Amino acid sequence: MPATVVVGTQWGDEGKGKFTDLVAKEMQMVVRYQGGHNAGHTLVVDGESFKLQLTPSGVLYDHIVPVIGNGVVVDPKVLLAEIDMLNSRGIDTSRLALSGNAHLIFPYHQQLDALHERHLGAGKLGTTKRGIGPTYADKAMRVGIRVQDLLDPKIFRAKLDTALRHTNVVLAKVYNRLPVDADEIAAQYLDEYLPRLQPHINDTVGLIHEGLEAGQGVLFEGAQATFLDLDHGTYPFVTSSNPTAGGVCPGAGVGPKHIDRIIGITKAYVTRVGSGPFPTELFDEVGDYLVDVGHEYGTNTGRKRRCGWFDAVMARFAVRVNSLTEIAITKLDVLDQLETVKVCVGYDHNGEHLKHLPYHQSVLHAVTPIYEELPGWKADISGVEERHDLPREAENYLAFLEEQIGCPIHMVGVGPGRRQFLHFAA
Repeated sequence: MPATVVVGTQWGDEGKGKFTDLVAKEMQMVVRYQGGHNAGHTLVVDGESFKLQLTPSGVLYDHIVPVIGNGVVVDPKVLLAEIDMLNSRGIDTSRLALSGNAHLIFPYHQQLDALHERHLGAGKLGTTKRGIGPTYADKAMRVGIRVQDLLDPKIFRAKLDTALRHTNVVLAKVYNRLPVDADEIAAQYLDEYLPRLQPHINDTVGLIHEGLEAGQGVLFEGAQATFLDLDHGTYPFVTSSNPTAGGVCPGAGVGPKHIDRIIGITKAYVTRVGSGPFPTELFDEVGDYLVDVGHEYGTNTGRKRRCGWFDAVMARFAVRVNSLTEIAITKLDVLDQLETVKVCVGYDHNGEHLKHLPYHQSVLHAVTPIYEELPGWKADISGVEERHDLPREAENYLAFLEEQIGCPIHMVGVGPGRRQFLHFAA
């Protein structure tokens, strides 16, 4: 069975967890391939919410092997707390596999993250201060420490000393902070974390390929989203990895020939957390309505999300850069009570009509959205299970999005529950 990828098409928070969970039941393995605990997703199962940050969504299924791939950066404290939470609620986490090549987040990464963000002042990026960026920076500088290094205390300590030689100079000379104690970190990671992590540490590249070669269904789950991609997002207001579908290859150790289904997840409107351009952002009562009805607050940070109308220009770009084969729309029900709904079909820049995303960030900051306005449906759709039961206006809205995006919509979420969705494909 070929592999499937689930990827966000906006700035994250699209509801990827729910649709990953829905698709996962057909799979035998779910793999997280990038990011860290700066991204969270919420699953609602029988009225019970599960908020996950590092553990793949498939952990809720007994038949699935959840895998944290080599492209992920891992804070052991957070991962172990998540394992404890799941175990306490009756979820078996013994199948969880953690790549030995994943990089470890340390307290000094989080300290550097917060200090750097403060140092940027008005130009701050809106980072979650979870240490993600500094960990990936150490990885690129080849002074990072991997999960497998925990298995050799001598190597671990040597690498830690090397990393801290540079880090402590930066902390002291740039930020006037006390140096990090290597002994304290080594004791915490080797004595406290390693005994609990060791049963999960695995050759995940080998594990994934064994599954693919056996004809198993493998689902690759991205964190963040297309417009937070380090290369293709609204730089510098992006994450430190590649959430786009292509990130699966280096982040999990598979080639593109294994992948033939790529599902793009998008809200029926758009949200963003933190700084950066947002052409369709709303600053009126409709924006407030979307925040309140959509419960638009970050899963991890609790930060209020910026909200705006659906942006088809963004969606077209996401289709291109991810090679999307289908779309899943979430939170359509949030629009239930609006008289009309708008869709951005293009941008105006100095009188020029742009159908596709401008590559130059100064242009993106200056564009004005061009809207098409459609009638709302003014009806509760949270119980709808079939396309033909949707109000005509809601069905027309989805058909219009499909036409504008240029990619078929296969699934539509009409509520937060695991079963609150319908198949839309003709």
